[in-house]
Amino acid sequence: MSDAVTTPRTKTEVKTQRPRLHKVILVNDDYTPREFVVVLLKGEFRMSEDQAYRVMITAHQRGVCVVAVYIQEVAETKANRATEMARSKGYPLLFTTEPEE
Repeated sequence: MSDAVTTPRTKTEVKTQRPRLHKVILVNDDYTPREFVVVLLKGEFRMSEDQAYRVMITAHQRGVCVVAVYIQEVAETKANRATEMARSKGYPLLFTTEPEE
């Protein structure tokens, strides 16, 4: 007979954390035409005309508006692409990102 001690096997559960979400924020300026902002929001963020108009007006009235929430990589890519589109047309429109609380 063996004196070996057997220990029960335990399963270790690996909990995968959901990636932290980031907000894409539209920062208002006094130079970019409203129509351009609406077109950009519809194109880059796949918004309807109504959604895009509401986001643009909110940013106009409050200075900033959350456009959408994505995982960090997607949020940064969309914010950069939207800002670059505006710059390519000569507008100072800015999109930023920040972690969601």
